[in-house]
Amino acid sequence: MTGEVHLHRHGAVGHVSLNRPKALHALTQGMCEAMSEKLLAWRADDGFAAVLLDHAEGRGFCAGGDVQLVRRSALEDGGAAGRAFFHAEYQLNHLMFTYPKPIVAFMDGVTMGGGVGISQPATYRVATENTLFAMPEGAIGLFPDVGAGWYLPRLRGRTGVFLALTGARLDGAECLWAGLATHYLASDALAEAKARIIVDPTDITAILNELSATPPDARIAGNAERIDRLFASDSLEEIIAALSADPSDWAAKELKAVAAKCPATSKVALRQFAEGLVQPDFAAEMASEYRIAARMMLRPDFVEGVRAVLVDKDNNPQWNPADPPGVAADMLDAIFAPLSPDEEWSPNAPL
Repeated sequence: MTGEVHLHRHGAVGHVSLNRPKALHALTQGMCEAMSEKLLAWRADDGFAAVLLDHAEGRGFCAGGDVQLVRRSALEDGGAAGRAFFHAEYQLNHLMFTYPKPIVAFMDGVTMGGGVGISQPATYRVATENTLFAMPEGAIGLFPDVGAGWYLPRLRGRTGVFLALTGARLDGAECLWAGLATHYLASDALAEAKARIIVDPTDITAILNELSATPPDARIAGNAERIDRLFASDSLEEIIAALSADPSDWAAKELKAVAAKCPATSKVALRQFAEGLVQPDFAAEMASEYRIAARMMLRPDFVEGVRAVLVDKDNNPQWNPADPPGVAADMLDAIFAPLSPDEEWSPNAPL
């Protein structure tokens, strides 16, 4: 696994570098397990102070998870391999969220899906001019997972709902505005930031503050009022109606984006976000998301969505149900229902 993720240490600082450049560093089960194993070992070491998380080469940061594997699993083994992948990935997400020592994630490039799951739990989340953030699961019939049900509804206003239902892509400045990033640095300052943190991991805040650059204007800020107003409802039909009634070109563009996404995904996300706001802790959120993942990966929408986007690349998925009214409440109840006790998700061993 050392080929797909580099795990090494510089004195008191651990360094995790994703290394699948041809797949934009998308996570595999083996990568997740290797990262968890090393983070657990470092966690137990009193001489260890911080973690740096980046990508080793090529374009970064992390484009997601291994959805092709999950699709094959849904078609060939009843989802067993897919569930194993999600279980390992969510354990890594939870371990990072509860990690007692600071993690610095450098979101220098594409940060989508699984990349969101390993950057958002970090204490420090560094965006650059190369950052491209999105949760595009609605395009493939999955759902915004890896802790998105915790993070996105806690963003300012209805930004998180907007991101989930449209799949909108944010640049680094927009990530800083939204709270998805804690700092904005020019990419050519990252090497210095890492080197200085390795020398003095007790001074991370001051180092990142000193090296921070003034970002461009965040484009999304100009649409914040529209987002909060038009995406205010927890009903997909009401959001579509609000967008349809608004005469602006912006609303028409976002209506088209919402309408193109999998209706079941969108309704799952809206319920997931409402429940995520009242989950008692992150472990409960991940347990809920694992239940959803175990069901959503076996629905025809996921197989069809990956076919349309990644296999045949015709970008013309045929969703089933095809429209929001077809996604009934009992369907959602079944997706969110508990699994049998021996199938439920569990976190890594606590401290």
